[in-house]
Amino acid sequence: MAHKKDEELGQQASDSILGPNPIISAPTRDIISTARQVMRQTVKQPVHSLKHLGRFGLALKDVMIGRSDIAPDPADKRFLDPTWSQNPLYRRYMQSYLAWRKELNTWITSSQLPSQDVARAQFVISLMTEAMSPTNTALNPAAIKRFFETGGKSLFDGLTHLAQDIANNGGMPSQVNMNAFEVGKNLAITKGSVVFRNEVLELIQYKPLTEEVYEKPVLVVPPQINKFYIFDLSPEKSLARYLTLNHMQTFVVSWRNPTKAQREWGLSTYIEALKEAVDIVLKITGSKDLSMLGACSGGITTASLLGHYAALKEKKVSSFTLLVSVLDTGIKTQVALFADEKSIESARRMSYQSGVLEGKDMAKIFAWMRPNDLIWNYWVNNYLLGNEPPVFDILFWNNDTTRLPAALHGEFLEMFKTNPLTRAKALEVCGTPIDLKQVKADFFCIAGLNDHITPWDACYKSAKLLGGKCEFVLSSSGHIQSILNPPGNPKSRFFTNTEMPDEPKRWLETATKQSDSWWQYWRDWLHARGGKLKAAPAVLGDEDFPPMEAAPGTYVHER
Repeated sequence: MAHKKDEELGQQASDSILGPNPIISAPTRDIISTARQVMRQTVKQPVHSLKHLGRFGLALKDVMIGRSDIAPDPADKRFLDPTWSQNPLYRRYMQSYLAWRKELNTWITSSQLPSQDVARAQFVISLMTEAMSPTNTALNPAAIKRFFETGGKSLFDGLTHLAQDIANNGGMPSQVNMNAFEVGKNLAITKGSVVFRNEVLELIQYKPLTEEVYEKPVLVVPPQINKFYIFDLSPEKSLARYLTLNHMQTFVVSWRNPTKAQREWGLSTYIEALKEAVDIVLKITGSKDLSMLGACSGGITTASLLGHYAALKEKKVSSFTLLVSVLDTGIKTQVALFADEKSIESARRMSYQSGVLEGKDMAKIFAWMRPNDLIWNYWVNNYLLGNEPPVFDILFWNNDTTRLPAALHGEFLEMFKTNPLTRAKALEVCGTPIDLKQVKADFFCIAGLNDHITPWDACYKSAKLLGGKCEFVLSSSGHIQSILNPPGNPKSRFFTNTEMPDEPKRWLETATKQSDSWWQYWRDWLHARGGKLKAAPAVLGDEDFPPMEAAPGTYVHER
């Protein structure tokens, strides 16, 4: 039963985690400023405010006399305990809270604030109302039942967990039991070896699991702000293992975790290191070209590398895949809600002063973007119920964060602000201007329908920037679950469409829904561009680049 609850809690969180992303934070001063603006609205529009106060009073009257039909959203799992609906006092408590939250949101939405300020105010109101949910208090019926079931031990355990998190986790509820996993022991265990290492990356080659392989290898480029083993979690979730089981020669980049000493590493630094890796993959496999996969910010790096190759007229990449990657930052999202000149400069200055952007700080900020799933769930589980944090591999990976060099972070912020990849030659890397229309290779683009950090329509518009033939596929999942999508999940769906109209909505309206995972569809696409089948290599590496440490290598263990 405990394992099932861990799985449910972890799955709910993994559907919502955004993964640390080097874009924009929401500085405390901006949130406080927005909160003040919300307070001033009551004075600026007294009639408007009194009208909504009166409406809340009427809703509260209906709640008290038992005539209210207000109910939580069916997707809101906080009020699933039958006590909330069956006990008259608890039902009134819940309905009063829901009526208050609803009227607050209606009040700010219909105010005279500009749309951007309304969106910011809604975010701040959401932080406040979700924090004050009745389920987060000691009156939570599940907590009371647990207290009596355990003879009060749950209270003691909850206080112990709270003290541990204050001391060791910056006061945030722990999302996962970090002692339950060890990279190389029960995570990232697909067989392979490091075959090359430079200052910036390790190149891991995985052992083929078939007698024959396609001659064109695949090189996976993960985001710089995350550790690579999102592509090699447990064996059943491992994309690296899946590729090796399906006749693909598979290589994955493991980025080094930079410190202040690497503060000057920029996009060109990463691309030069990646160019070395590409050449070594081609040398080891004997292929004249390869396929690449870039995920999230690794997709920005991959696209920039391909633009650099196009400028040099080098054809080392015959096809590539962009996975939940946005190259066109013109579509604004909740992630960039507080993005303006001042906050961009502040974020740049902070990372420059410290030399790096800390992944754990970004993870904390993004947790507040989804507080119910990523904070208050664990507040209830760890403190009110006294349970241990769940054991869930995705959450372990999400909490095993890395740093980003100040120079690269600054470049990502500048790209976010000026959107250079949408214009020919507006970005320069490694001494060459980038024009994505000159990137003519076939490519496969994956986006997530419920992705809040790289929205699918932004991924779609990004795909239109490139000059090659695109196979655009839309997964029914969120940001992380779009990556971790192994076959066999009966809930998995994805959409395909042979046409690429200008508007994303039009694409979806005419798309075909497919069952199961996009992995199989992508595998067939890779096979069609993989060249001939040949005997799988008996050993990893070659004479010039022999196997070194076993996968997952050494860089992944750097703290």
